[in-house]
Amino acid sequence: MRKIKLALCDDHTLFRVGMATILGQVHDFELILEAGNGQELIERVPRKMPDVVLLDLQMPVMDGTATADYLREHWPLVKIVVLTMHDEDRMVLHLLEKGVSGYLLKDAEADEVEKAIRKVMDEGVYLNEFVSKAMLRKMTNKTNVAKPVNAFYNSKILLSEREKEVLTLICEGLSTNEISEKIFLSPRTVEGHRLRILEKTGTKNTAGMVAYAFKNSLV
Repeated sequence: MRKIKLALCDDHTLFRVGMATILGQVHDFELILEAGNGQELIERVPRKMPDVVLLDLQMPVMDGTATADYLREHWPLVKIVVLTMHDEDRMVLHLLEKGVSGYLLKDAEADEVEKAIRKVMDEGVYLNEFVSKAMLRKMTNKTNVAKPVNAFYNSKILLSEREKEVLTLICEGLSTNEISEKIFLSPRTVEGHRLRILEKTGTKNTAGMVAYAFKNSLV
């Protein structure tokens, strides 16, 4: 079985040591790179090329936001899971919209970190309860402001009825296969709708698309 190659970027040595110990206990995880800041990480990524980067936000030299931007631009296939103490809704949605695949707080349990890594590898996105609540609060705040009845047709993009349906189910956390079974379409057709929604919204991955949908009241 091919191991999932991981990189860990955090300026706190004790946290890295603890996280490395946790990741080392998972049989198909391989921590191939540790870095104390974003600059150190991106200098070493080309020689290592991880599948998933666990990324802190507040670091010296090059912070997590700038690092995520660089990774998305130069190595878009590398998945990014933010692992931070910052719990502001605005930051969560901002980073997801920029292409981050998952957002975890540092008080997350070890099994959730493992689940998030596997989820972003299998489906490209991990939306936990914390992220879902941030999105819900954003949506609730928008509903308190007067707006046109049909948000889809008064927003910046125009989605077909089927695309709206697929987007809504994606935002509910369903996988391609689960959506396929629910609305009686082939997985290939569902994936085609997902790709068209990505193109229309101008987002980089499923996590960004979901964040865009909530930010712009599309669901």
